Amino acid sequence: MSTGLARLRPASAMSQKFGVFPLREPNEALLRSPAALEPAFKDIEVEQVEVLPESRIVFHNEPRSPGADRFRYLRMRLRELWDAGKLRSLLITSPLPQDGKSTIALNLATALAEHGKRTVLLIEADLHHPTLTSQLRLGVRDGLAECLEEGLNPLSCVRRLDPLGWYLLPSGRTEKNPTDLLHPSAIANVMSKLSPHFDWILFDAPPLGPLTDSISLSRFADASLVVVRAGATPREAVEDAFKQLGPKHVLGVVLNGMEGLDKLYSKYHAYYGKSSK
Repeated sequence: MSTGLARLRPASAMSQKFGVFPLREPNEALLRSPAALEPAFKDIEVEQVEVLPESRIVFHNEPRSPGADRFRYLRMRLRELWDAGKLRSLLITSPLPQDGKSTIALNLATALAEHGKRTVLLIEADLHHPTLTSQLRLGVRDGLAECLEEGLNPLSCVRRLDPLGWYLLPSGRTEKNPTDLLHPSAIANVMSKLSPHFDWILFDAPPLGPLTDSISLSRFADASLVVVRAGATPREAVEDAFKQLGPKHVLGVVLNGMEGLDKLYSKYHAYYGKSSK
């Protein structure tokens, strides 16, 4: 898996190999001590997951790979804003389906958790086509849909995933149009019960092109990451995504599927891998 991070620039710069460049500093957020959070987690179920290669969580399965290094770099840049008290929640979306946003979300959650040192919640917020649960081979159970529709306490639907070290609020199930569930008051109610208890909250949100769901969800995130697929996502779709979210809300662009990145770093990792074993 090859990823890069770049700011949206004229066409020539869209081929940048990697680098994250924050486009803004999100709203101030109050950071809470992890020690004060422990009571909220005593009833949360811990589920063991088998992290198979097809889950594409390279940060866990291939920690010495170039792809894993890119997530370490992204974590470093995001942590600067976290340490400053300016970033705790992040919307992860894409202009179109198949850009790889859910795989990016899985890897970023794993990186930010730092082997369980940080409390990270990943919300499976793509209620139209949820993929996180199936990627992790988890059973379907109550989740975000039931919290929005029936008022369930979201903490009762959260589970901790080991050995990944982070928490998941699955999408759940609904027979209604998922977009109709995303009333601001309902989302606000869910977030009010979750926000005090996690260092990081990530939304795996629907793609922007065909749906408006991500716009509704973005109001409850400090910033957005836009995932685009190298050589596939049209520039016009990327520009439209920026317009929909608002440039000030977009923290950066993740350029996914960059061919040649593994080859570029192969000699580097071979050299330093020997000395660090």
